[in-house]
Order: sequence, then structure tokens, then C-alpha cells
Amino acid sequence: MAAGDSFYIATPIFYVNDVPHIGHAYTEVAADVLARWHRQSGDDTWLLTGTDEHGQKILRTAVANDTTPQQWADKLVEESWLPLLETINIQNDDFIRTTDKRHEEAVTIFLQKLHDDGYIYSGEYEGYYCVGCEEYKQLDDLMETPDGDYAGQLVCKIHSRPIEVLKEKNYFFRMSDFQQRLLDLYEERPDFIQPESVRNEILQFVKQGLSDLSISRSSFDWGIKIPWDHSHVLYVWFDALLNYITAIGYGVDNDEFQRRWPATQLVGKDIARFHAVIWPAMLMAAGLQPPKQVFGHGWLLVGGEKMSKSKLTGIAPSQITDTFGVDAFRYYFMSAINFGQDGSFSWEDLAARYQSELANGFGNLASRVIAMVNRYYDGLVPAPAEYTADDLKVQAVVRAAADNADAAIQSLAIHDALASIWTIVDELNGYITLQEPWVLAKTEETRKRLGTVLYTATDGLRALAVLLSPVIPEATAKLWTGLGAAAGLGELTDQVIVDAGHWGQLPVGSRVGTLEALFPRIEVTETAG
Repeated sequence: MAAGDSFYIATPIFYVNDVPHIGHAYTEVAADVLARWHRQSGDDTWLLTGTDEHGQKILRTAVANDTTPQQWADKLVEESWLPLLETINIQNDDFIRTTDKRHEEAVTIFLQKLHDDGYIYSGEYEGYYCVGCEEYKQLDDLMETPDGDYAGQLVCKIHSRPIEVLKEKNYFFRMSDFQQRLLDLYEERPDFIQPESVRNEILQFVKQGLSDLSISRSSFDWGIKIPWDHSHVLYVWFDALLNYITAIGYGVDNDEFQRRWPATQLVGKDIARFHAVIWPAMLMAAGLQPPKQVFGHGWLLVGGEKMSKSKLTGIAPSQITDTFGVDAFRYYFMSAINFGQDGSFSWEDLAARYQSELANGFGNLASRVIAMVNRYYDGLVPAPAEYTADDLKVQAVVRAAADNADAAIQSLAIHDALASIWTIVDELNGYITLQEPWVLAKTEETRKRLGTVLYTATDGLRALAVLLSPVIPEATAKLWTGLGAAAGLGELTDQVIVDAGHWGQLPVGSRVGTLEALFPRIEVTETAG
């Protein structure tokens, strides 16, 4: 992307039938890292997240908890979903709720347009319905359970709960009209759906033929009313998908809408079909551009299973952040899992990576270098003398890491970006071991060489602070202060991230501070989850 381009990124809006777990947080952090990176690249960036609050599942959950759906949604948003953003340090630009007046009004405008243009008709529908998924199911989405509470019943493969057979008069969206246009879109833009595994699955699904989509319900009333027939409410997915455009002014503020749309959309792979089939078809029907990209990331697995509240495998983000801190949470999930593939979470792996990569690898490097500048140069960053091959190698590694990390971010490969940046950590640790500044400090003859080594180490840390700031914002802010960089370079978040690899930016004479351990040692016994 050229600097100054629009970069609009959206997470799915999360269902408020329960509290968030680390699977939700994983998506939020990924979107936040990408948004922070683009902001620091000078792009016109917008990060949207929010909550999905209509549908039968919310209604039933509210009734079971002896409250109204609106009160239930308000309570969950206030007590759980908004605090999640703080817990994991998300810098979102907007938070949309499907019960917001702005959303409901814009949805009505969109629906009326599709109806007026002949894309919606009435008919009868009978089918297998999973309340957990809020979706009609095909037979191959179901299985018969041999034993247990639901022995002999058809259950949803995702939720392992019995389905219901529903028959009702509905309004339908003519989705079948868009089969060829969708296939053309996938062919013309191979990167529209990523990763490749999700793209192939969607392609196969659409090639088999598309049915028209039932988009209304008359058996309950918790939802947005169909504007021309108030006895029906809008199907929750049709309602929810529209949040990505209602939040940026669709039907109300055309300038803002044109400025932001289309979006890069991060979703879990289990909901990729909604976002890569139904959603672009809806937009085409309304004469709008499809999203820029739909990226279906993998699942977080605990004990080999996708996390689920109903199966008690959901882990609250605070269970991790309370012990390891927010930055470690963000770093671990972005580096330990290939973004796009399933990844397994374990407390042991988290503890091991925290110790080796964050505490020993990065944190210890930063502390040692700043301590040596304080010890040998009274806290002032020394001037480098002539650079040797070893110094030039560090500079080359820093430059390559910055370039490679940016290229990886553009293709949403966050784990690859971090792996590239970490080459600087490894290079600097090896460099300091090899150069032995504590030996150079012993005689006046090697004083100039000592200055070059410590300047190389501090400017390397300056590059690391900038490149890692989207991922570990708290630790890098402390490092920036410790390097005394703000006086000569300005705030950390004002640094142009794509220029981080340009050597020699830290002004000679910058006064370093003292740096407490960025990632303090944690006793492994504390991590028992």
C-alpha cells in the first residue's frame, strides 16, 4: 500500500449470549496489530469491532436469565465485551452494536432498496435449524448421535446440540442470482478469500449451486422489523453482516462511506462462508463493492478441541493477562500461531516462550544495553566511530527485518512479520556476546570501538521499539522512554514504521533513563491454568 491509502479493518461482531474467551481476543488482537501497523505507516486507518445482539439465541438466553434481550445485551456489553478491549489493549476507532439506532436505520434503508429492486420475495420454508448457529442446516452439516443425552437425534456438527425443524412463511433474498458473479469475483481476485484452504472450501461450496436465502423470521420478535411487513424480523446474519457498512455511514453519510469502504475483514474460518458468499452477494445486489478481502483465520484449540463455552474449554483473557501481562498475551498469540491455521494453546508453551523470547531474549537485551550506556557513558548515547563488518551486518539485518516485516503485514502474515523482527533481537544478542563491550570498556585504546558497539546496540533497540510497538505497545513505550528517544525523535507512535530500518536515527547524546525489567521473571507455578 502507498502511505496515505485507506485501510479499513473489521473484526466480526461478537454474539452477546455469553462472555468473551481467548478465541475472541485472538481475532481482536490480530486486527489491532494490523491497524496499529497501518496507522504508523501513514495510512488512513479505521478499526471497527462490536457486538451482535439480535436473534433467537439471545432471546432464549435472556428469558433463561429472567431478563429482556435488551437488558441482557446491555449488561454483557458493559460488563464483558467493552472491558475485553481494555484487557487486551485494543485501539479501536468505533464499536458498533446491532441494537444501535444508527445500525437499525441504515439496515432498513438497505433492505428497502433490495426489495424495491426485486431481490427479495416471499415464500414458504421448511428446514433443519440450529439455534446455536442461527442458521438453517443441510443434512451434511448434521450427524446422528449414537449415545449420550441426544442418542438417535440429529445434532449440529458444530454445537453437538439437536436441531429444530422449522416451517414458516419467510422473505427470501435471491442469492442464487449471484452464483456466477461470485465465481467471477473469486477468479479475478485470487486474494479475495484467504488463506488458500478457506478459499478452496468456499469455491467448492459455490460451484455446487446457491439456493435463495431465507432472510426473515415470524416465530419471534427480537430483531429489526422488515420495513414493509412488521410481522417479520430480519434474519440475524443478514442484520449482522450489514454492521460493516452501517458503522461507516451507509445511507446517511456518503462521504464517510466512500472514504472507508471496502474493508479488510478478519473472521474465524467457521463463519467465512457468511462473509465470502452471502455478504458479497448482498453488496452486489445493492450496487456496492464487495469487501477488499475476507481472511478466515484458524481456530484456537485447547486440548485438541476448538474453544467453546458449552464444552467448558473457554479461557478468559484475564486469566492470562493477570499473570503474564497484556503485552505477553498479544505477543504470544501473534507469534506462536501461524495466522490462518489452527493453533494450540497451552500454559506450558506460553510460560516457556515468555521466559526465553520476551524476558531473556528481548527484555534482557534492552536492560543490558541501557545499563551499559549509563555505566560507561554517564547515560549519554555515544557517537559511533568507523563501522566494521560486524556493525554493518547488524544494520543489514535491521533493514531486511523492517522490509520483510512490512511485506508480511501486507499479506496479513503477522507471525512471519514477528519472526522477521525477532531476527534483530537474535542478531543484537549475538553481537553483544561477540563484541564484549565490558572488555572494551577496560582500556582507553578501545574506547572508540566501545562507542560504536553501544551506538549500534541502542539504534538497533530504537528500530525494535518502533517495529514491535503495534504488538507490545506497553513494553516498547517503556523502552522508548528508556532510550531517551522522544526528545530527538518525538513520540513512539509518531514514528513511520516502514522507515524503522533506516540506520542512525537515534540522536547521539540522547540521555537514556533507567529501565526496569520489561518482562519480569514469573514463577512457572503461577501459570497453572
